[in-house]
Order: sequence, then structure tokens, then C-alpha cells
Amino acid sequence: MGFGLLILGVALWWAPHLFKRVMPAQRAAMGNAGRGVVALALVVSIVLMVIGYRATDFIYVWAPPSFMVHINNLLVLIAIWMMSPAGQKGLLLNKVRHPMLAGFKAWALAHLLVNGDLASIVLFGGLLAWAVVEVIVINKSEPDWTPGEPGTLAKDAMFFVASIVLLAIIGYIHGLLGPSPFPG
Repeated sequence: MGFGLLILGVALWWAPHLFKRVMPAQRAAMGNAGRGVVALALVVSIVLMVIGYRATDFIYVWAPPSFMVHINNLLVLIAIWMMSPAGQKGLLLNKVRHPMLAGFKAWALAHLLVNGDLASIVLFGGLLAWAVVEVIVINKSEPDWTPGEPGTLAKDAMFFVASIVLLAIIGYIHGLLGPSPFPG
């Protein structure tokens, strides 16, 4: 049952995200009410993924080496920074078209590196695949893109410091809810 809920949650995550790009006329016909439907579907998808992941039996696939924890934490830090406003207000990510999706991909990849069970591969692999497909679909539906005005390195530094603080907070909460992401 848990594995089915996990797969359903990942599939439900894909559907509302791709709905606007794959079926633009149907999404436009929903008007502002469509936002609520999409938001509800995303909340339900997250709930299904969490319940499904926690209810799925551990099925060993591979044993990640212990040093992967450090790579994971570095990738998650980079992901948090990429998902911050640095893409719009900083200098370094100014020419990156999809900094949030790139950060999401880094987050999913980081979790694949440290989890060697089937449920983790389905969850994080499915979310990584979604982010890749999402970038492709957006680029196809909106081929013309011009970066905005570049920000400053000072803003990049500010968002990076904030990302370090956020990583510590997320890591602490992660440790309360499951395994601690920090070695030691």
C-alpha cells in the first residue's frame, strides 16, 4: 500500500505542474479557480509522498559510501541558494534560466546519493525526472528568454549566508523527523 501511495504522490506532483504547459487552454478556462485546484493537488501529492514513503518497507538496492553525506550537504546548500531570490537579485545566477528548477534537481540528486533504498529511488528519482521534464517543456513552450538586469555579488553573498542558516534549520528539523543529515 505504501509503495502505491508513493507512486501516486509522485505522479500527482507531476500532473498539476505540467498541466499549464501541456494543456494551456484547459488551464486558462479554469481561471483563478485553477490556482486553488493546482495548490490542492500539490498539497495532496506531498501528503501522499510522505505517507507512502514512510509506509514503504525498506528494500535495499545499494549502500552509499559514508562520504556521500558531505556531498549531499554541499548539494543541498547549493540547492537552497539556487532556490533563493539570488536568481533574480544576484549576479552569479542571472543568466541561469531556471535557477529554482536547477536547485530542485540538485536537491533531488543529493538525496539519491545518500539513500540506497527503492522508495528513495522512486521518490527522489521521480522528482528529479519531473524537474528535467519541466525544464524541457517550459523551454519548448516559451523558447524566447532574456535574462533580467543582473544584481550584485553582495546580494549573492547575502543569500548564500541566509542559505547556510536555512540549511542548519532544515537539517535540525530533518533530524527531528527522521535521520540527521549531519555526520557525527
